[in-house]
Amino acid sequence: MRSRLTVLAALAVLSVAATAPSAVGIPRVESPGAPPGPAAESEQSRPQLLRVEVLSDRRIRLHIRSVAMRREIAIDTLVGTGPAPRPTLYLLDGVDGGPTSGWLNEGGAAEFFADKPVDVVLTTGGTASLYADWIRVDAALGLNRWETFLTEELPPIVEKYLGSNGVRAIAGVSMGAQAAMMLTQRHQGFYRGVAGLSGCYSTADQLGRAVTVMTVASRGGNPENLFGPPASPEWRAHDSLLGAEKLRGTEIYLSVANGTPSGAAKMSIGDSPEILAVLLGGGSLLEQGARLCTERLAARLGELGIPAVVDLLPEGMHSWPDFEVQLHRSWPTLSRALEISGRP
Repeated sequence: MRSRLTVLAALAVLSVAATAPSAVGIPRVESPGAPPGPAAESEQSRPQLLRVEVLSDRRIRLHIRSVAMRREIAIDTLVGTGPAPRPTLYLLDGVDGGPTSGWLNEGGAAEFFADKPVDVVLTTGGTASLYADWIRVDAALGLNRWETFLTEELPPIVEKYLGSNGVRAIAGVSMGAQAAMMLTQRHQGFYRGVAGLSGCYSTADQLGRAVTVMTVASRGGNPENLFGPPASPEWRAHDSLLGAEKLRGTEIYLSVANGTPSGAAKMSIGDSPEILAVLLGGGSLLEQGARLCTERLAARLGELGIPAVVDLLPEGMHSWPDFEVQLHRSWPTLSRALEISGRP
């Protein structure tokens, strides 16, 4: 009983803790001044690239007007090496969804992709949203129509601006892993590949619902504003175990560790007992829960005869040093989906 309660507790809070190129390579965009009269109204009624910031040699930030979310969304992009057209990788964050992606602040994404011929699009914001379309505006988390933004509004804008070849994949960590799998099975064929790192992939069963509820509630949101009351069909419609058949034909990578400190984590914490206590207290249980979640999806894919790379790591916790390791290990699968070289 004690071990079962431990697993349930871990699952219930699984997503809670996860928390630009050379001048020749950067496309240019003119600052769009809204014309007067009906034309200005037309501009306001469709998604639009508003402006571009060049943040570093190969990193830019696109400011996009989202009609679905009724606000401006900032999107960080790591521009790939070599000439366009290039494929596009969408990389989703964890539950915190800060003003800059955790993949850039803590996950080593800029360094890892610095020599790779792929444009990497990273979300900002999206705190505890599951990157889904919520059925109602939430008092704490606001208006969330992330599924519409990520699959309908963003790709045409960012891929046109970067000169994409139309080949795309998606990956995410923790809450973002759940969302990446969810978006892939709900938009069959839109992404050539998907990678889920330390995620939980069900929403309809008791444990999956507990994870989802706690993810939203951890940042003050009301879970019923997400998919509605427990009887709502939206909970089943977003469950990747129930929708696993729709993943067929997609390159799939799943990875998770076992909750024990890895060499990468030990190097990051150094001699800080405070950080070690935090990692052992939360990161260990969270990753144990993620492992059960990942094994369940892997088993379901196996039952359906859907190929997937399942990487069950012998060490690692729910922490950015270990997520960075998983990102590196996902690259052969993602690069195969993106039709580019998969060298580390």
